[in-house]
Amino acid sequence: MEQLLRDGLSALGLPTEGIPALVRYADLLVEKNKVMNLTAITEPADIAALHFLDSAALLTLADFRDKTVADVGTGAGFPGLPLRIIEPSIRLTLLDAQNKRIEFLKEVCDDLGLADAECVHARAEEFAADRRESFDLVTSRAVAALPLLCELCLPLVKVGGYFVAMKSVDAGAELDAAAHAIEVLGGAVERIADYDIPGTEVRHRAILIKKVRETGKKYPRPFAKIKKAPL
Repeated sequence: MEQLLRDGLSALGLPTEGIPALVRYADLLVEKNKVMNLTAITEPADIAALHFLDSAALLTLADFRDKTVADVGTGAGFPGLPLRIIEPSIRLTLLDAQNKRIEFLKEVCDDLGLADAECVHARAEEFAADRRESFDLVTSRAVAALPLLCELCLPLVKVGGYFVAMKSVDAGAELDAAAHAIEVLGGAVERIADYDIPGTEVRHRAILIKKVRETGKKYPRPFAKIKKAPL
């Protein structure tokens, strides 16, 4: 795994100092996955590529240095935790609705000495009540369809900041369906970036949505309403 990470991070033009922490993170993930369903990806090479390098690629697409970053629906910590490990200046908040995932992430952060990483058990639409428009960047990886995801994430982004949605390369129809939601919520698609995960034939897509004006106070709505009547 270490060599795969070294080669992959170097191919992305990223620093390699975080590799020992990533290897430790992988060990903790595999061990916890024996008693909790955190990931279907358990082979070291696949964890390195499909979790860590996939997450790391975002650092080549947007400026995360010294930024406040919220990772919504973080699950086992992706993409947020690898981003923080590779770019230590990030002020990270990991957000998930399942407490057992957050407890795992607290254990990982404690083990890796990431005392400044915030691990929050909450639903995104509830979290927005206290932390509205307080993050430079918000990330999310394949949590929900983009129209729903925009309503959960864009209210958290500062004006001038970005929501970075990680999707598959065939997400064109999903993006079209989200156009109205993005506009209503104060966003504008600035860039669609397809990228290859180093050492693999896997290509993924990042959609960078800039927050161009404040989100109306009525958003986000309760999740039941978001799901029943997407924008």
